[in-house]
Amino acid sequence: MLGLIGHAQTVVVKEKASKEPIPGVVLYNLKKNKSVITDIDGKVVIDVFSENEVIYFQNFLYTKMQLTKGEIAKSGFEVFMTLSVEDLNQVVISASKFEQNKRDIPQSIVSVSASDIALANPQTSADALAATGNIFVQKSQLGGGSPIIRGFSTNRLLIAVDGVRMNNAIFRGGNLQNVISIDPFAIQNTEVTLGAGSVVYGSDAIGGVMSFYTKKPQLSYKDDAFIKANAVTRYATANNEKTIHADVNLGYNKWGFLSSVSFTDFEDLRMGRHGPDEYLRTQFVETVNGTDILVNNSDPLVQNSTGYNQINLMQKVHFEPADNLKFDLGLHYSGTSDFARYDRLIRPSDNGLRSAEWYYGPQKWFMSNLTVTKLSSSSTFYDKIQATAAYQNFKESRIDRNFQSEIRRTRSEQVDAFSFNLDLEKRLGKTSSLFYGLEYLYNIVGSDGLETNIGTGQNTASLSRYPDGASWQSIAAYTSYKYKPNKKFVFQSGLRYNHIISNANFESNNAFLNLPFNTSKINSGALTGTAGIRWIPSDLLEWNLNASTAFRAPNIDDIGKVFDSEPGSVVVPNNNLKPEYAYGGELGLKLNFNDKVRLDFATYYTFLDNALIRRDFTLNGQSEILYDGELSTVQAIQNASQEYIYGFEIGAEVNFSKKLQLRSQYNIIGGTEEANGLEVPVRHIAPSFGRTHLTYKHKKWIFDAFAIYNNELNFNELAPSEISKDYLYARDENGNPFSPSWYTLNLRTQFIINDNFELTTSLENITDQRYRPYSSGIAAAGRNLIVSVKYSL
Repeated sequence: MLGLIGHAQTVVVKEKASKEPIPGVVLYNLKKNKSVITDIDGKVVIDVFSENEVIYFQNFLYTKMQLTKGEIAKSGFEVFMTLSVEDLNQVVISASKFEQNKRDIPQSIVSVSASDIALANPQTSADALAATGNIFVQKSQLGGGSPIIRGFSTNRLLIAVDGVRMNNAIFRGGNLQNVISIDPFAIQNTEVTLGAGSVVYGSDAIGGVMSFYTKKPQLSYKDDAFIKANAVTRYATANNEKTIHADVNLGYNKWGFLSSVSFTDFEDLRMGRHGPDEYLRTQFVETVNGTDILVNNSDPLVQNSTGYNQINLMQKVHFEPADNLKFDLGLHYSGTSDFARYDRLIRPSDNGLRSAEWYYGPQKWFMSNLTVTKLSSSSTFYDKIQATAAYQNFKESRIDRNFQSEIRRTRSEQVDAFSFNLDLEKRLGKTSSLFYGLEYLYNIVGSDGLETNIGTGQNTASLSRYPDGASWQSIAAYTSYKYKPNKKFVFQSGLRYNHIISNANFESNNAFLNLPFNTSKINSGALTGTAGIRWIPSDLLEWNLNASTAFRAPNIDDIGKVFDSEPGSVVVPNNNLKPEYAYGGELGLKLNFNDKVRLDFATYYTFLDNALIRRDFTLNGQSEILYDGELSTVQAIQNASQEYIYGFEIGAEVNFSKKLQLRSQYNIIGGTEEANGLEVPVRHIAPSFGRTHLTYKHKKWIFDAFAIYNNELNFNELAPSEISKDYLYARDENGNPFSPSWYTLNLRTQFIINDNFELTTSLENITDQRYRPYSSGIAAAGRNLIVSVKYSL
C-alpha cells in the first residue's frame, strides 16, 4: 500500500448501473469526526482518512456502503453505488411499506424516477403518470387528470404521498383531479402497483395504488453545512404555460432541511388543427351589463375558459440522531385558482349552451406528516419499525349558474383527515420475512350550500352536496409474509382485516330534500388477502403469478351525496349500502435475451361483486323530482351490479447499443357489467392504448423520439353513461357518438450545458392532431413547444 502515501488520493464515486459520476455523496467516519463530499464530477480527496479506517458512503438515493481505504485502493479508486430508492428496478417500497427488491414482488409495479419526470417535463403529476404508458388519464378540464388503471378509476384507485393515504371520505366515483395537487418537481420517485393493493392499503385499492415519494433532505454528516439549490423555469406554447420552481437543501451533521416552491400559470388551451369538428369551441357565454349572451369564438381552436394557476409549497425536516433512528417531518400545501369545469360549459341546450358559469373554486390541500423510523438488531418483534402520524385538510367548491339565470349556486366542502400507521418488518431467518402493521383513519366532512341572486346580491341557504358533519372511520390490521429459499423463487402472501364505521345526519338537507330517513350508519368489516409467486428459472425466463381480493367500503360520497350527475338526472343519498369486493388474478412473463431484448407480458382478470354504481332510484315513491329548476330522473349509488374486467399488457425493450434504445408499451382492456338484465360496457374501460420511444444518449445529450396512440371505441363499445354525454364525442356515419382513434408524434431533447445549467426542450403533437382522449371533456393540446431551463448550485 505504499502507493497510498505521498500524493493526494482522489476517489471517483459512480452509479453502478449507468457508470455516471454521483455528486453529493458523503464519505464519513463519525467516530473520527471526519467527512468529505464528492463534487459535481463525483470526485473527492480522501487524504483525511487513514489506511485501515472504515469509510462510510452515503447519499439518500443510494444504498449505504462501507469500505476501508485499502479496499478503495484495490478497486483503482473507483467506487460504485447502487440506487436504492430511485432505481425501482432494484428496490420498491410501496408493496410492504419497506424496501424490497423489485424482483421479489409478484405484482406488476411501474416505476417513475425524478430523472424520468425531468425528461418528460409534465405540466402536472397526472401527466407524469400518463407518461408511463400503463396509465390512461381522463380530463374534464385543464385543471384535471383522473387516472384509469386496468379498467378502474377514481375511488377504486388509491393515492398515497410519502406513505400517507390521500383518498378521503368524499373521493367520488366520477372523475376527480386530486392527483394534480402533488407537485411533479417535488417527486423523487413514484411506484404504481397495477392491480389490487388492499392488504397493505385497505379500502379503495382495487385497481391499483399510486405511491408518490417526495424528495428528502440530504445531510452533510459534519458540522459544516451542505447546500444544494435548484431553479427551473419553463414555457409551453399550447396554453402559454409559465412555470417557475426553486428548491434549497441545507444539510448538517444530523439535521437536514429541504424547501421547495413551484408556481404555474396556464392560459386557455389550444387544440390541434386536424381532427373532428365536433371538438371545436365555436361559442361561449359572456355576461354584459348583467345579461348573458352567446358570443362566437373568434378562434374555435382555443378552448375558452380553461386557464388557471397553481402554487405548491413543501418543507421537509430530517433528523438523524443515530444510525438506527430517523425522524422525518413533511409539510405540503397546494392551492389553485378558480378553474372552469370545461365539459359542463360546452353542454348544449335549446338556448345554445346550458351553463353561463360552471367552475371549481380553489382546490386546496394541506398535509403534515411525521414519520419515526427505528432499526433494531436485538428486538424480538422487529428489525425495522416505522410510525407515521398525519393530518390533511382538503377544500373544494363548485359554483354554477344556468344561462340567463339570476341564481348562482355555490356548494363548498372540506375534509379533515387524521391517520396513524404503525408498520413493522422482522426477518425470521435467512429465507423468510414478516411485515405487519396497524392503521387508524378518521375523516370528518364539512359541507354547505348557498344560492346567490346576482341581481340583488341576496344569499340564501340551500341544499349542500354532503351531510354536514358526517364522519368516516377505518381501523385495520394486516400481515404479509415473504418466503425466499433461493434467488430463483419467491412466495409472498398477506391478510388484512378492516372495519369501517361511518355516520351521516341528513336533518339539515331534509329541509330541501325530504328523505325518508334522517341518519345513515355503516358498520361493516372486510377481510382481504393476497398470495403470489415469482419464479426465475434462468436468466432468460421470469414468471409471476398473483391472486388477490380487494374491497371498497362505502364512503360519505356514496351514502350522502346530492348532485346532478348528467343532464336531467340527480343523485340522492342511499342509506342501504355495503362494501364491494374484487377477486382477481394476474399472470406475467418476462423474457430477457442477454440484456439486448427484453419482453414483458401480463394478463389479468378481475371480478367485482356488489359493485357500487349509479342506477335509477325512487325517492318517496317518485322516480323524478325537481332539482335546480329542472325535472330530473332520481338516481342513487347502489350495490346493483357485477363487473368483469380483463386485459393484456405487453412491453418491449431493445438495446441496440449502450446509446440507442427502443421501448414500447401497449395495453388492451375489456370489460362488461350487468345493467337491467343486460351486459353493457364498463364506464372506465379505456380504449387500447400505448406509446413507443426511440432514445439516443450521447455524452451530454439525450434525444427521445416517441409516438403515443389510442384505438377507437365505437358507439357499441361506449358505456350508457358515456352515450348520455354525446356532446363530448365525435359522430360516426350514422350520427352516433364514438371515440375516434388518434396518435401523436413527438420529439424531446435534454442537454447538460455545463455543471450548472440543463436545457430540456420538447415538440409535442408535431402533426397538430385534434383529439380528445376517451371520456374527456377537453380536447388535448395541439402542436406544443416546451422549453425548460434548470440551474443547479
